[in-house]
Amino acid sequence: MAANAQTVELVRSRYAAAARAVTGAGDSAGCCGSDSAGAAEALEVDESFGAGLYDPADTDDLPERAVLASLGCGNPTAVADLRPGERVLDLGSGGGIDVLLSARRVGPTGFAYGVDMTAEMLDLARVNAARAGATNVEFLQGRIEAVPLLDAAVDVVISNCVVNLSTDKPAVLAEMFRVLAPGGRLGVSDVVAEDTVTPEERTERGSYVGCIAGALSRAEYVEGLAAAGFTDASVEFTHEVAPGMHGAIVRAVRPAATAAATSTAQPATAAGCCDTAELGSCCAPEAKADCCGAPADTSGDAVQSVSAAPATCGCR
Repeated sequence: MAANAQTVELVRSRYAAAARAVTGAGDSAGCCGSDSAGAAEALEVDESFGAGLYDPADTDDLPERAVLASLGCGNPTAVADLRPGERVLDLGSGGGIDVLLSARRVGPTGFAYGVDMTAEMLDLARVNAARAGATNVEFLQGRIEAVPLLDAAVDVVISNCVVNLSTDKPAVLAEMFRVLAPGGRLGVSDVVAEDTVTPEERTERGSYVGCIAGALSRAEYVEGLAAAGFTDASVEFTHEVAPGMHGAIVRAVRPAATAAATSTAQPATAAGCCDTAELGSCCAPEAKADCCGAPADTSGDAVQSVSAAPATCGCR
């Protein structure tokens, strides 16, 4: 347990340093694709990681710092088949690039959440969202092993090269299943090992914070998703990031027929306000204290507070 806590803190500190490097407020960093110190090196990733994996047409009009802070191994928004009106959750949202792209795809009737454990990345993401003028987004601080959303709160879960960084991957997969509505789906970009590459060999090929040592194999991923309750799981390799290690697209579905039986029951209403389905995403920020049981955001600062209710719903 102590070793896990040390790994979590190492990951957190490296991503905090990367956020400071993007904002010019720090001198050290290093995340996926980079383990060395120095602000310039923090943002210098090879073709296996980072903003180069996105279509420039999709990112040209995003805030520069959102693009610079992209340290993932894919483009999950391109594979999740997002549709207008859907609710999306990005696990390990970092500087916010995938949340902003998701918000654009789901449109004003949809909503995009980002969850991240690193305060510096959350600050950066909120600034980026404010600069992008995104109103259908909200960034939440939390661990991807314990997502701060209600059951069945979203239609799609995405993540970009973050699951491999978790020290409790079964918990992450279980949380994905829990927060998805029946019939919901996940589209994840991650580093995945070939089945013949042992955990020891993964450690030899790269560090934990470099997104290599902690990667699951293809079989381990599929088996883990099945254990969490998912169906139609698939892992598609896209590009090699180290010998026997690949950037990959991971897809799976939460069954519609059996999902209700596995979900923790929630009250139908709260304070005479939203029903259960709406509680996860539709409460107006100013009404959360009464409706959703969460503190209202009263900062009044657009840079620090960019959450907003989808246009199609809200507290009654």
